[in-house]
Amino acid sequence: MHVKASAQISLSFFLDKTDIKGIAGIILSYNLNNFLRRSFNHLRYQHSSLTMEQAVTTTEKPEDINTPVSVRDTTATEAVKDVKRKNDEADGLEKNTRVKRQRGAGGKKLRPGERYIPPPQKRNPGVSFNQEHFSETSYYFEGGLRKVYPYFFDFKTYCKGRWVGKRLLEVFEKEFRAESIEYYQKATREGRIRLNDTPVEDLSVVLKNNDHMRNTVHRHEPPVAATPLEVLVDDGEVLVVDKPASIPVHPCGRFRHNTVIFILGKERGISELHTVHRLDRLTSGVLLFARTLETSKKLDQLVRDRQLEKEYVCRVEGEFPEGELICEEPILVVSFKIGLCRVHPKGKECRTVFQRLSFNGKTSVVRCLPLTGRTHQIRVHLQYLGFPILNDPIYGSSAWGPHRGKGGLVGKSDEDLLQALVEEHRSQENLLLLDIMDDCIGVTHEPEKKGASKKMDRPDCSSEPNKTSESGQDQDNKLDSTEGVNVNSNTTFEKCQDTIPIKSSGNQTKSTNSTQETAPWTRDHLCSECKIVRTDPTEKELIMYLHALRYKGPDFEYSTRLPSWAKEDWVEAE
Repeated sequence: MHVKASAQISLSFFLDKTDIKGIAGIILSYNLNNFLRRSFNHLRYQHSSLTMEQAVTTTEKPEDINTPVSVRDTTATEAVKDVKRKNDEADGLEKNTRVKRQRGAGGKKLRPGERYIPPPQKRNPGVSFNQEHFSETSYYFEGGLRKVYPYFFDFKTYCKGRWVGKRLLEVFEKEFRAESIEYYQKATREGRIRLNDTPVEDLSVVLKNNDHMRNTVHRHEPPVAATPLEVLVDDGEVLVVDKPASIPVHPCGRFRHNTVIFILGKERGISELHTVHRLDRLTSGVLLFARTLETSKKLDQLVRDRQLEKEYVCRVEGEFPEGELICEEPILVVSFKIGLCRVHPKGKECRTVFQRLSFNGKTSVVRCLPLTGRTHQIRVHLQYLGFPILNDPIYGSSAWGPHRGKGGLVGKSDEDLLQALVEEHRSQENLLLLDIMDDCIGVTHEPEKKGASKKMDRPDCSSEPNKTSESGQDQDNKLDSTEGVNVNSNTTFEKCQDTIPIKSSGNQTKSTNSTQETAPWTRDHLCSECKIVRTDPTEKELIMYLHALRYKGPDFEYSTRLPSWAKEDWVEAE
């Protein structure tokens, strides 16, 4: 009662001293503000339950947050995060689906029976050959030659622009004429030809952009000289080898395992090399590789800045003039596919310094200093001067006319020149020397001459016509070689139990016929090469008398011994 009385006295005193009307206004304003704030918070909570994303954008003022977060507010916050996460996932899924739909079918749904064409895969330029590639097959040595056991392999390529809209059969007929249409039809029935990893059932299928083709073949590699690779320097930054003639630097054309890159990997365990420069297959001598990317860039810059001095030695036909002779004729590439060049006013500037070292009455040894780096520069300039390199299958050929290209006189068009080169070497059955693929210039494949081949009576890995140059560029009429092959289960082959030389240990340089063992050798019933025995190439067909003698930079110099044929008293064997 006392408290109630005191309150009444205080109120009475307050009412007595203050305007009642003003007090009522203050109370009403205070209650109205509290009501509006509570109503707004309630509506905001309800709104957040319905549209959580909008609730995320609603923030409370600092003065409104004066108590700990309630359980209800915590639940609402978690609900906001959960809904937002689901919305993000849905947006991502929709985006991915939209991208796949656009890539897979141009943004349209596939019609019944329409083929899905996956997008092209990006190639990793950093991928190098490894043990999986090296183990595809193995070597054996016979008659002074390094040979490779035949093996199954996949050739792969994406559909080229000119193939789009054409039937696969039509492409095989016009651009893959190394085999007959009957062969491709049989290969199709056995599942060896695939389109986007799906076996082709009918060669009448129409090719589309990004179609990926794969052809499983039984591969025979030409033999090369059994001369071992000599490592001159291996200091962790550069690898320098003395390359024998007849061995390509890297896989190209028909060569894969019989290349410097593969021999180093298979026999010495050396891989991940960076190519600094390249030597023609028939050329021997100093060959540089970089061990690291940094060293590769450094050497590449030296080449571009012309700070890398190169010295070659060669043996040419005839008596080369004494003293120093400089040739500055421009060189033009006639065919990029095979790397054929000639002197031409529209060519690129070029400069080579020559000096005769000796003359034996028939041929001369010449020192060559190429001051520029054009394709086949030394060979073209010597041909122009009238002294082609001994055993040069291209620039020493009579296909160039009676003067063999001396003084730039040819007397025929570039197309006729290419055709003449092929015909000359075909008649001699040594297209291997040209390093070209006859199909690429419109020459149809002709059957073997009578008596040039016979039925297989033993496994033989002897040469078949090489189909590309050592340019390293993919030929349009050959599926690009990529990874190793997994032969389709429908692929059939026979096992030949003939006696063959044992597998190479990597150090043999002579025939292993004295130590043989019986081993299975795969013979593919579709492979025409399995039914043919080709004669082994001669020394003349394996060696062109051009040798890279020395490479010198600002702070290094690598050189080899003079080859035996560069001696003054050397005479060519008959």
